[in-house]
Amino acid sequence: MDGGYAEWTTADARFCFRLPEGYDDVTAAPLLCAGLIGYRALRMAGDAERIGLYGFGAAAHLIAQVARHQGRRVFAFTRPGDKPAQALALSLGAQWAGDSGVRSPEPLDAALIFAPVGSLVPEALRAVAPGGTVVCAGIHMSEIPAFPYEWLWEERAVRSVANLTRRDGLEFMELAGKFPLRVETHPYPLAEANRALSDLREGAFTGAAVLLP
Repeated sequence: MDGGYAEWTTADARFCFRLPEGYDDVTAAPLLCAGLIGYRALRMAGDAERIGLYGFGAAAHLIAQVARHQGRRVFAFTRPGDKPAQALALSLGAQWAGDSGVRSPEPLDAALIFAPVGSLVPEALRAVAPGGTVVCAGIHMSEIPAFPYEWLWEERAVRSVANLTRRDGLEFMELAGKFPLRVETHPYPLAEANRALSDLREGAFTGAAVLLP
């Protein structure tokens, strides 16, 4: 900004995505972060049919719908006692929803961990079948505790998500345009960003927080 005039620049099209029709600014916002990272994590799971989602928040509630659209079966694991998140998961097509400390009702082909809780990694490894994959989709995670090698044995794999590719973005936006994703949003004024983060940590809402200017 100089002398009251804004200087505009043109964004490089290689780093932009066309937003699908039918989403307003608030509902489109989670697609650009939670949705994209969630879709990257889902792609890392390969063609897994039985998908476990650990931490049912912004990313998981979108990716659960994509997985169901693709014909996969979804099992949702939430923080203990989080009945609203479990109810949301079931309403979005999850076959089962329960506390993260509970064993999966059947072996999983892949587990996507969105909660930044390192202790979920060994729990997820115990839940996946031989040859299954555990994908850690958070930017940060608490320390992963030691666990017996037998939980990793039989060609189970642990992977992490660091970035997404342009292909990820194009595919996800195309999917979001083909069928309407139900986006659960909780708007906060930008000045209340700290409260939004605090509410997120405490599990005060389901879905995604969106900051408004």
